Amino acid sequence: MKIKNISLAFRTTGETDLLDITGNIADEIARSGVTEGQVVLFVPGSTASLTTIEYERGVIEDLRDAIERLAPRVMRYRHDERWGDGNGYSHVRAALLGPSLAVPIMQGRLTLGTWQQIILIDFDNRPRHRRIIGQVLGK
Repeated sequence: MKIKNISLAFRTTGETDLLDITGNIADEIARSGVTEGQVVLFVPGSTASLTTIEYERGVIEDLRDAIERLAPRVMRYRHDERWGDGNGYSHVRAALLGPSLAVPIMQGRLTLGTWQQIILIDFDNRPRHRRIIGQVLGK
């Protein structure tokens, strides 16, 4: 079994910034030489998440709206009272979606649906430098 560690860097704007990182992940899989296995991805930090979605303007706005309904920005967050950084909502949002994702690799390609992309979501209230770390595992 091969294991290839990967690390990717991205700049985000914050405020529920959604980045399509599918191409970056596909490139890492190609470089790894793994044809059958999986890629496991993780975003360090407590104000960002990874998920899949159809990366299309309408769905992106629908997701932003749904997230706002689940964890509204304008609400009392005890984190803000303690730390005064105003990003309590971003911690809650990230916890709801989660920091990791695993995708099967078959015949050297990500096994995603036709309209499915891997996205990084930065919920923080300011621009950030984000890293995605992961492993490509398989044969």
